[in-house]
This record gives sequence, C-alpha cells and structure tokens, in this order.
Amino acid sequence: MYKALYRKWRPMSFDDVISQQHITDTLKNQIVSGKTAHAYLFTGSRGTGKTTCARILAKAVNCRSMHGGNPCLECDICRDADSGALTDIIEIDAASNNGVDDIRDLRDGAVYTPERGDFKIYIIDEVHMLSVSAFNALLKIMEEPPPYVKFILATTEIHKVPATIASRCQRYDFRRIRAEDIAARLLHIASCESINLTEDGAALIAKLADGGMRDAISLLDQCSVCAEVIDAEAVSATAGIAGREYLYEILEAVSGGNTAGALAVAGSLYDMSKDLTRLCEELIMQLRNVMLLKVSPETADKLIICMPDELARLRKLAAETDLETVMKRLAVLQECRERMNKVMNRRVEFEMALIKLCGNVKNTAETIDNSEIYDKIKQLENKISSVSAGEAASVKRSSKPSEVLTANNPAVEAEPVPSVDLKKLKPGDLVPCERWNEVLEEFKNVNPSVAGSLENSTAATAGNVIFITAQNRFFITLFKNKENALSLGETIRRVLGQRFVIRARCAVSKEEQQSMAEKLIKKAIDSSIETAVENN
Repeated sequence: MYKALYRKWRPMSFDDVISQQHITDTLKNQIVSGKTAHAYLFTGSRGTGKTTCARILAKAVNCRSMHGGNPCLECDICRDADSGALTDIIEIDAASNNGVDDIRDLRDGAVYTPERGDFKIYIIDEVHMLSVSAFNALLKIMEEPPPYVKFILATTEIHKVPATIASRCQRYDFRRIRAEDIAARLLHIASCESINLTEDGAALIAKLADGGMRDAISLLDQCSVCAEVIDAEAVSATAGIAGREYLYEILEAVSGGNTAGALAVAGSLYDMSKDLTRLCEELIMQLRNVMLLKVSPETADKLIICMPDELARLRKLAAETDLETVMKRLAVLQECRERMNKVMNRRVEFEMALIKLCGNVKNTAETIDNSEIYDKIKQLENKISSVSAGEAASVKRSSKPSEVLTANNPAVEAEPVPSVDLKKLKPGDLVPCERWNEVLEEFKNVNPSVAGSLENSTAATAGNVIFITAQNRFFITLFKNKENALSLGETIRRVLGQRFVIRARCAVSKEEQQSMAEKLIKKAIDSSIETAVENN
C-alpha cells in the first residue's frame, strides 16, 4: 500500500530534524545526562517538527540502547513506538478530545506504572484546543506527576495556552524552516525516490511551503504524479499559481484608477465560481510582493513568492506606485478579508474594497496639517502669559474682588484693550447699565441654557469695560467656557452697540451659596416627609 511521502520521510531521530538544532541539541543533552523535565511545551507554526520531536523524545527516554541522546531505532521499544503499538506512549489529539472527561481519564490512567519502558509519556497535540475545565483538570497532575510520567504538549497558538500550564513546562519555540534547508531536503528525498526534481522546482516548492516541511513534501508528492520533470513551471501548474493573469489585471486597473475594469474582472471571476475570499488573499500576497520590492529591491527576490515571468510585472507596479499607497491598499484588503467571514454577501464587500482601492472614496482619516493651528495656539499662549497681573485682577467692589471670565481662555485675543486703568478704578466711577435687562432678554434667545445663571444680576460700565454682578456662583463656572463667554460678549455688542471687556463677580460667597443650597435640600426633604406622613 502506498504511503504518503511526508509520513515515509518523517524524521526518526533528532539528527534527521532540520533547522531546529537549538532544540534537538538541548533535548539530546538532557537525555544523555538523565535530566529530562516532567513537562515540555513545543510551540511553532505548522510543519516545523513539534510532534516529530515529541515522538523522538518519547522513544529516546524509553530506548534500551540509546546512542548520544538519539533512539537506537532497533530495539523492541523503538520498533513498537514507530508502529504505534507501544502502550507507554499515549498520543492525544486535543482538537477532538478537548473535554474535561477526556483529561480525567488521562489523570486516572497516569497512576499506573509503565508496562515496558521507564516512563509513561503523554503527547497532547494542539493542546490550545482544550476547554477551560480540561485545562483545570490537567493542571494538578502536570504540576506534581508521578516520577514515571512525562507530558509533552504541542501547539501552534501559544497565546491560547493558560499561563498556569505554560509555567509548569519547559518551553521550546520551533522556528520556520529556512527555504534553503527545505529545498536541500526535497532534492535528497527526490533522489532517493527516483523523482526528477530540478533545483528551481525545489526552490519554488520551498517558497510556497512558507517554512513548513510537511507542506513542502506533500506538494512534492502531488507534483510527482503530475509531471515527469518537476521544474518551476510544473510546480506552478500543480500548485494552482499558474494562469494568474487576473491578479495583475486587477492590480493594474487599481493602479490606473480604472474602477470599471477592476469590477469587470472581479465579476467574471465570480461567475466562474472563484472564491472571493481566496482572491482577496492572493491580492494581498501580490501587494506584499510589491511592498517588498519598494523597500528592499536588492533582497526582495529571496522574499517574494512569484513565478519568474511575473517578476517584471511586479517591478513595473512597484515603479508606478509609492510605498504609502501600497500600504494603504494592503490595509484596505486586510480589513476586507477580516470582514468577509462576518458579512452576508462577500461579493459586495469585495467590490466595496475595489472601489476604495481605485480611489473613488476619499479617506476621511487622512492626516491633516495642523501647523497653522499650533502656531495660533502658541500665539495665544504667549499673549495670555504677557497679560500683567494688574490687568488680570478683578475690580474691587464691596470689598469683594471681581472674577475674570476669560482668564485662561483663548477668547482673550478677541477682547479689546481696556480704555480705563483698572488699578485706579473706584466703585464711584462705575455707571449702571440701564439696558442690562435688554441684554438678558436677548441672551435668553441666544443661549437659554446658560442665561438662567444671570438671573437677578446687575451690570455697570466704565469706559469700554462692563462689570457684571451675579447672584449665582455657577455663572462664573459656566462662563469660563469659551463659547459661553463669546456668546455673551456678542450679545452685549449687539444690544449696547459696542464691544466691551467683560469682568464679573458674584455677590454671594461660596459659603453663603452652599448654605442656601443646604437649606433648599433640607426644605425639600422635610416636604417629602410631610407628604409621606399625610399619605399614611
């Protein structure tokens, strides 16, 4: 019976594992010295050797004639472990056995000693799929297992593993396998399997595998039945990346602002049952290639994934577009791809993204040049700081100082310069404002929510300065707001016919106002109590 190449060529010892020497050397040293941990956590992307190293480690610690940290592969323990017949090595797929009952069964079985080897090894693959209850059930047995029990956890999503579990393990991060190492391994496998694989074909498979050895060997296996000679062209045809003219038609339409052309290509692909989610991902990958060509044209050839004949078109797109535009287009497509799993109609979502890419919708979040605003603010700050203490002081009246409404307000710039010396001004110099009631009536129409704080207030003028005496301290708080102060000043100008510098004071002290408020509250409470007694 035929056996898939990735299974047939799975590494059997640590020396066969490629691009993970930083991990395999450490594990071999632990095995040789007899200082293996009770729990390991292997993490990394798919196809980097996590489960393979877990199986090798499980064999090595039980091997009867271990050599330099590697299993001998010849004893009955190694042979049965490779065939899956060794009961002392238990593999659990957490994706399908993720319930608390599954972990309870594991915990109950852990109390029994190993049958043939020195250790009972539990390999839990995709451990991040366990439920919260299952993790809690696993926690205690992992913290203090029997001396003959070891755990090896493997996951592609380390962020989903609780910290309480990770802290009880020795963690090893598996790196993505380098494309050069993958290509060399593929050529070795091809020579042993009598497969005619060219160097450019191996290099393209290595790029498409994106750091995963299993994906690379599976693609080689697929190509071996589709072509006599596996070169770059054969790999392209088998992997489905040939005939991607539509991608460049869309990108060129977007680059030229041809919205109708881009939508027409997308519509024809949709009619041919093209998966729009996959199309969006392909566009993202090609724009990534353009981005890399923009930022690193010298080394981009090693980083981008494309056919040799596509490189010229990508370079042309990179030359026609600036980097900022490429980044914005990538962001639009990334957002589109993220939303596609949530929307009802993916075609509408994709077409909306194309319209944005073609520049038909202006980006309202574009950066605004605020330099003029900052200059204005700086001027206002300088003007405020230059105001003398005498000009900022309130005019004394009835031994109570006035409060300046716009003391720290940018509206100070709009005020005229006082025509009288405020330091020498006396209460007798003030002239009552006879039309103040007209100002209040007009202000009720302009700002009714604030006008109430001026009820029963009075005003007097001296030159172009108007002094307001309010009965409510809340008036001072309200008019420290720029809009309120400006609206009052404009109302005074319309009624009295000129612009005044506004100064204000409150005839009631804070203590008096607080006392009045307390009396009102007490009166309201007493009234509610009397009403309740009458009702009873």
